[in-house]
Amino acid sequence: MTFLHIRFIDIVDIFLVALLMFRVYKLIKGTVALNILIGTFAFLMVWLVINALNMELSASILDNFVNVGVLALIIVFQQEIRRFLLLIGSKYNISHKFTMDKFFVSDGKGMLNIYIKPLVRACEYFARTKTGALIVITKDSELLDYVQTGELINGVISTRLLEAIFFKNGPLHDGAVIITRNKIKAAGCILPVSQSMSLPEEAGLRHRAAMGITESTDAISIVVSEETGRISLFSKGEMEMGVSPDELSERLAEINK
Repeated sequence: MTFLHIRFIDIVDIFLVALLMFRVYKLIKGTVALNILIGTFAFLMVWLVINALNMELSASILDNFVNVGVLALIIVFQQEIRRFLLLIGSKYNISHKFTMDKFFVSDGKGMLNIYIKPLVRACEYFARTKTGALIVITKDSELLDYVQTGELINGVISTRLLEAIFFKNGPLHDGAVIITRNKIKAAGCILPVSQSMSLPEEAGLRHRAAMGITESTDAISIVVSEETGRISLFSKGEMEMGVSPDELSERLAEINK
């Protein structure tokens, strides 16, 4: 009688595969891609059963589908694969470690805490006047690809500057503002739009763009609804809707720790 021999490296292997599958699930949860993945898994189970039963005609037909399956999956899941690679890349972005800001400000991620108050005041004004706004705060990744889609500003964060950018008749109010440490890097930026089905029906393009950038990068984003004046906070592909100014200030301070 033989006993199953499990090595330590086998346990590590199982753990890594489980971790990869969990990350893939988190990436596609709430999107139509999850249904496609379930359908693909069901198809593979049927294919294995048919081959086990030696059903030659059915097996030969399904074999042709399986042979091009990898290419088909790449085409179907191209957005999810891109998001996954962007997520990995943003985790190990070290370019921010070599900026001159390191000599003048303390180490940390996100926006400097001293600029939280003017940002929250601006969001409070937007909520009161029902002015639509989309603000992205970078962490490890500086989102240079998205910065280049807008107008470079590189100005110190202030309430008045944010109010001017999102003025309803202004040329930059429809895009996103990207903030890095102590600077508003750019305005009017174009962001990837989330396909998540977990967003409520009343969520507009600003909310989908805010969700999209936090799904594919480590950034956080804030949206003020033009219709309701509600403030929403997005982080790691999750949304907190109806955040008060005090709660927003607390959450930003927590994230920046």
